[in-house]
Amino acid sequence: MLFRNTLLALVVLALPISAADAQRLPSGVQPEAYNLTLTPDLKAATFTGQETIDITLDHPSRSITLNAAEITFLSVKSGEQAAEVSLDPAKEQATFTFPEALPAGHARLEISYTGILNDKLRGFYLSKTARRNYAVTQFEPTDARRAYPSFDEPALKATYDISLVVDNGDTAISNTNIISDTPGPIAGKHTIHFATTPRMSTYLVAFLVGDFKCTEGKSDGVPIRACSTPDKVELTRFAVEAAEHVLHYYDNYFGIKYPMPKLDMVALPDFEAGAMENFGCITYRETDLLVDAKHGSVDAKKRVAIVVAHEMAHQWFGDMVTMQWWDNIWLNEGFATWMETKAAQNWHPEWHFDQDAAQDLDTTLNLDAQATTRTIRAKANTPDEINEMFDGIAYGKAGAVLGMVENYVGQETFRRGVHNYLAAHLYGNATAEDFWNAQTATSHLPVDKIMSSFVTQPGVPLLTLSKREGNSVPVAQSRFFLSATVKMGRDQHWTIPVCLKTSGRPDCHLLTPEDSTLPLSDLATASSLLFANASDKGYYRTEYAPAQFSDIVAHAETDLTPVERIGLLSDRWALARSGQGTVGDYLNLLAALKNDPNATLFDMAEQQLERIDADIATSSDRKELDAVLRREFEPVYQALGSPKKSEPHDRAQLRAKLFEILGDAKSPSVLAEAKEIANRAYPASGPADRTLDPALAEAAVRIAASNGDAALYDRILEATHDTADPDLQAEALRSITRFRSPELVTRTLDYAVSGKVRNQDSWRIFVGLLEQSETQDQAWEYIQQNWDKVHAQFTTNSGTRVVKAASYFCTGERRDQVSQFFSSHKVDAAERTLSKTVDSINACIQLRATQGPELRRWLETGRQSAGQ
Repeated sequence: MLFRNTLLALVVLALPISAADAQRLPSGVQPEAYNLTLTPDLKAATFTGQETIDITLDHPSRSITLNAAEITFLSVKSGEQAAEVSLDPAKEQATFTFPEALPAGHARLEISYTGILNDKLRGFYLSKTARRNYAVTQFEPTDARRAYPSFDEPALKATYDISLVVDNGDTAISNTNIISDTPGPIAGKHTIHFATTPRMSTYLVAFLVGDFKCTEGKSDGVPIRACSTPDKVELTRFAVEAAEHVLHYYDNYFGIKYPMPKLDMVALPDFEAGAMENFGCITYRETDLLVDAKHGSVDAKKRVAIVVAHEMAHQWFGDMVTMQWWDNIWLNEGFATWMETKAAQNWHPEWHFDQDAAQDLDTTLNLDAQATTRTIRAKANTPDEINEMFDGIAYGKAGAVLGMVENYVGQETFRRGVHNYLAAHLYGNATAEDFWNAQTATSHLPVDKIMSSFVTQPGVPLLTLSKREGNSVPVAQSRFFLSATVKMGRDQHWTIPVCLKTSGRPDCHLLTPEDSTLPLSDLATASSLLFANASDKGYYRTEYAPAQFSDIVAHAETDLTPVERIGLLSDRWALARSGQGTVGDYLNLLAALKNDPNATLFDMAEQQLERIDADIATSSDRKELDAVLRREFEPVYQALGSPKKSEPHDRAQLRAKLFEILGDAKSPSVLAEAKEIANRAYPASGPADRTLDPALAEAAVRIAASNGDAALYDRILEATHDTADPDLQAEALRSITRFRSPELVTRTLDYAVSGKVRNQDSWRIFVGLLEQSETQDQAWEYIQQNWDKVHAQFTTNSGTRVVKAASYFCTGERRDQVSQFFSSHKVDAAERTLSKTVDSINACIQLRATQGPELRRWLETGRQSAGQ
């Protein structure tokens, strides 16, 4: 499952054993096969279910306990025996008690029940358009039990025979292909029956009902469809092209053919996650599958490509081979995160997915360097705890650690280890040890020691290099924290593959907890560059001696790759945040890289400059910093010239990012240009100008909105109602959060709770306004004063995102308010998120205190330089 760009930074702590065990099903029962017939009523928002479950009992038993939530049981039988049903809603369990014990061995449960099609985007639920209702599913991690009584744990795999009784004129899509479609048995309905599935976990089952239309394709003999509501089917073609390439790539990479008879990808109007990897039937948020293949921006196409690649990787990692329990969810999400970039980069190398991955690594390292974090493998037993596991640690850190190990052992060796792991556990379950033991056996290298040190320990290593001594360089490792005030755990040590860049090819060595030096290649001379994270694949931060760092900066544009420069800049900003460097050091490095031709570096820099502006600078500092930024970057921007239709994507993106930096720096010419472009993108009359460069138009609208009036606001607000292109609709929704007039901010907040914004999207408005220093105070007061309306918009995970967005405050007063308010106004599964939010605010307070004087010192130096 993918939460694109909204991954939660949470810590999961173990509950007492008794509480944890209470959430698990009793052992001794193994489901073998489910036969499900469901009849949804889309108008009444209900459904009926007829179910048989073939089970194997280890011992004779009168009672069987399984999972059920929001289910009304009509009857439960096994053979001639009828069972009494007792419910435990707190545990989401039902117990069937029979008059006589069922014998050991095979038994069959026959269950008749009803349920609701809820509006919470979980289980079997309603998804709506202005025209009609759809019945769709989202079961991961613990919501299959809302659609059918089940043994809802990942290791309890079984086969499925699924039938859906749906209205005439509607169709149904499920995990496997349709094998029959017959009229009845109810007047006005027909019954669609699907082929038997392979053994699979409950959370991977899917069934979708409505009038979906599809675009068809094929790869390696496998039929592929991308489906949507009928009005958007023209936007599905690009996704089919992506899936055709990715399936062929994965077949070759894994050495194991795609295991299902078909692949369907379905865009759902209401869907909380980015996408969900249901076996053979992947579901998507519309913006993550649908894009205009002709006019859509490259960024929109990149997003679809990367999400398609992520979810298709799950068909092997997660679906065919599944983690034994949710404590190892990284075996699903980390693998898909690592794999998505390989497949997408192979398809469109000119789109620089590897640079995006380097930027994502920076985000992950920052997340893991907070005081509150967790280990990759952590205990999770209750539904809330399990939901909290879907965070930047399971996705980003696990994926980065896999990439680091691959870089160390070699791509082909790692690929063979992946194949051996999958082949050994086909259609079964696995643990972390299963994976790293397979890699260790294949590579004959200590992968088990490397991975166990990163999987079982929290945090980020910091490697501190000293002046080289002959053919070695002294290095010390410690735990890195973004806040200088955190003292705990700094003496942690890891087993780390470190790849040094000196002369020639990178030189990789294993740094153990006992090592204090790294050997240098014989090719490394006393004057050679020494960069300690070749290819930016290491999961660590690096600090150099002053002379070493100066040498790296001098050679950065000539001797470092784009991803290495991204890593260098991200390390320097992180060191400034931690107090181990200065904001001036960071700004000097950014100035040295101002002619870098890669847009991703400036995308990251633009976000970092926003934090300097909001968290460090005073009002007078901002004016001076803006002047420095205009002086440094206006010539670079002007040298790019106007957009050209045939120019490379990266050049267009670079122009847009420099445009944003200069717009934030109040460049008069850029502000004027932004207003003119925004008026063409959202004209007072007539259609939008489709000749605009999409990247520059998006940047211009963002800048114009930040300085915009009610007339522009009204035009963009109107675009949020246009469902024809989900990507443009989502961009309009983001844009209205950029307006800063108090009256317009109030209108935006009222709009978020009006019922006119889908629940899956309304949280983005609160988050967008909380993230900006100019609007966060007003948004915070509104949230407190209108809590019931705000809270009513939350779905399973969106409330935690609002709690997390409060981390953008930077005062003790706001910290205390946030802590007190969310302690008394509970948000589901957000207790650890609140701890991280308080940690982040404390870190910002410390950052402001330590780096404020450093920024003023640097600006004084900059003024003197400018006047010479």
